Amino acid sequence: MERDEIFSEPLKRQFVFDEKVAAVFDDMIERSVPYYRQNIDLIVSLLLRRIEPGMKIVDLGCSTGAFLIELARRIECDVSLVGIDNAPAMIERAKRKAEAMESDIEFVCADIMEYEFCCADIVVASYTLQFIRPPVRAGMVKRIFSAMNEEALFVCSEKVLMQSPALNRDIIEIYYDYKKMQGYSDTEIARKREALENVLIPYTIEENLSMFKDAGFCYADTIFQWGNFATMVAEKVP
Repeated sequence: MERDEIFSEPLKRQFVFDEKVAAVFDDMIERSVPYYRQNIDLIVSLLLRRIEPGMKIVDLGCSTGAFLIELARRIECDVSLVGIDNAPAMIERAKRKAEAMESDIEFVCADIMEYEFCCADIVVASYTLQFIRPPVRAGMVKRIFSAMNEEALFVCSEKVLMQSPALNRDIIEIYYDYKKMQGYSDTEIARKREALENVLIPYTIEENLSMFKDAGFCYADTIFQWGNFATMVAEKVP
């Protein structure tokens, strides 16, 4: 795993998930998202209690395939695993990782806003919706709802805002302290924040849960939270 030093130097262009980012992405996300691996384990453990033979599991914004590869490693029945991401470098790296692990996963390079997928029993979106512009984000959630089978489950991890501005500032400062403990410098943290400004737009947990319910999901709840990172679950039927 290559070490993430993307923001050790000033970016010469807008931040994109290119080959340079893909090469260090696994290190980047593990050092940037608290309890990333533990959260994957939690989601996989939950899904293993729901998955039945023949089901279709779709990962929207699958990046380098960490979640699907872990699920494939632990699952004991025949299912269809599909990962979708619009970054060619991410998809190519995911394919190579899956091949090395002998995991039977279909990785598709496509824009999730346009790609037509259907009959999904489980849809996962890990830190994906936050990159979709707010005016069309709710519409994307409705598309997800429509593409899912009747008893389907939607699992969504997101960076989130606190409802209190003062608390939000405190949590962000705690998060930056966490990143420093992972080896990132103040300069790297500031450059990444600048690069993602107006690109990554988080909602509060309440706004996310409300958006899921407005899309038609019967219920939505939070199963994990650390500071300004949360994982939520929504289901079509109780």
